[in-house]
Amino acid sequence: MCASPTVSSLSLELPHLAVQPEAHLLLLLLRKCLTSKDETLIDGLPKEYYDDEWQARQREKTKELHRRRQEEDEEEERKVEEYREIGMRLKGYPEEDVRKARILVSSFIRSEEEVEEKIEEAAERGELTELILMVIWNRLDLARRDDEKDAVRSLDLLYRRVETEILKREAPPAMRLLNELLNLHDGFDNEGWLKECRKLMVDSFPREDPFSILVPAGLDIDKHQGPLRPSSEDDALLRVDFVREVDELLQEVRAEQSEWQDAQGLDPESVASRLKQQEKQQTLRQVEALLDLAINLKW
Repeated sequence: MCASPTVSSLSLELPHLAVQPEAHLLLLLLRKCLTSKDETLIDGLPKEYYDDEWQARQREKTKELHRRRQEEDEEEERKVEEYREIGMRLKGYPEEDVRKARILVSSFIRSEEEVEEKIEEAAERGELTELILMVIWNRLDLARRDDEKDAVRSLDLLYRRVETEILKREAPPAMRLLNELLNLHDGFDNEGWLKECRKLMVDSFPREDPFSILVPAGLDIDKHQGPLRPSSEDDALLRVDFVREVDELLQEVRAEQSEWQDAQGLDPESVASRLKQQEKQQTLRQVEALLDLAINLKW
């Protein structure tokens, strides 16, 4: 009688039948992992990691991030180069002079309402030079690049004021007198302004009538005492010289006036440009009035 086969003997004779249940179980577990919506293949990785579209979007985001970072690095490098260029502008001046100029400009900025007096005092001491303008311009340039609007406005006004003071000190006597006459105008009373200008002209120009030439000021004809020759200074401004220089200035301005163009539009820049042109026209009319007053001046 034959013995019935045991489980071990069946496993040896038919190995594929013995392992089939285990292989089937592993296949089911793997399929469950692949098709499950709540589980991941690898611990710590989201299910979107195995989504091709999601990976493509992530790659695009990474490229965009690198591009922005590169642009920021290039912008930072450009700013550093610009700042270095601004700093190099003062390399041609002595370090001690640059240090003093920066201290003076800082005092102008801190003085606020007293800046006019500070500038005039510095001009009288002879401290307003091209280097002062360069220091102010550097600060103005940096403020513009950093988009500091309040600082730009203040530094621009300071630059113009210092430049005006320097030009006034270096200008010939006729232009200095013209500037003083224009500053007498209060913006309202033209007749009163012309009267003050006439008085200042009379005080500034030497008398031109024959009697004053033949009889100098201070000479007593009856007692025959006093200077025999008219006192004259080397920098005395004659009326004829004033008229000639102001007329030449007007001719130059009128030649440039043909190139002026009124800005159109209602944006702030166009409005400011039109206001500036109107201010130039008003100043031009005032200079013309002063020239006419000087031509017809009588003592």
